[in-house]
Amino acid sequence: MKLSLVRRHFSVLVLMAMFAGPNSAFAQKVDGTPARTILVVGDSLSAEYGLQRGQGWVALLQARLLSGKSKAVVVNASISGDTTAGGRSRLPALLAQHKPAVVVIELGGNDALRGLPLATTQDNLLAMAQAAKATGARVLLLGMQVPPNYGKAYAQQFADTFVHAAKASKSALVPFFLKGVADGPDAAKMFQADRIHPIAEAHPLLLSNVWPELSKLLR
Repeated sequence: MKLSLVRRHFSVLVLMAMFAGPNSAFAQKVDGTPARTILVVGDSLSAEYGLQRGQGWVALLQARLLSGKSKAVVVNASISGDTTAGGRSRLPALLAQHKPAVVVIELGGNDALRGLPLATTQDNLLAMAQAAKATGARVLLLGMQVPPNYGKAYAQQFADTFVHAAKASKSALVPFFLKGVADGPDAAKMFQADRIHPIAEAHPLLLSNVWPELSKLLR
């Protein structure tokens, strides 16, 4: 194959990865070869809320995998506003459809915003992790933290829900998904006007938080 055709083929793969939805056939094969699927079940932080398509950390992850000649592909099943209860109800069908090798769970932030019981959040996270592992998938939980105005005790208890769920299910854990973004020296500049959703420039940092643990699961 000529070099120009190789470059064109690679460019098409990148575009397909960035714009592929949960039902895309691209999630099943790369260049005609069966691929391992990474399923991301998250909320607006993973659904590119307020961003142009392709700027979110999930799209950046797919581009990184392609650039590294990985056969893994990403299915982004994230929905803005979703809670752990919503993710738990959606997960069985997603597991059956995509048969992922790795499941990344990025949920819980909206539970805190809605004041839902921490015990329920932890139970949902644990149930999702166990359901995914029962299919043979490896699981990565992305932990969240709440702002100081929630109170020190609640903030610690909320952060612990992810730790407990990860330990109970023997899943991998990123303790704080927004590390370096929400707790950085210029945190205010890293968010959109709503002060909840990170700007595009912050998403490479989110990927850098996820990648060390995720790459272990892909080996």
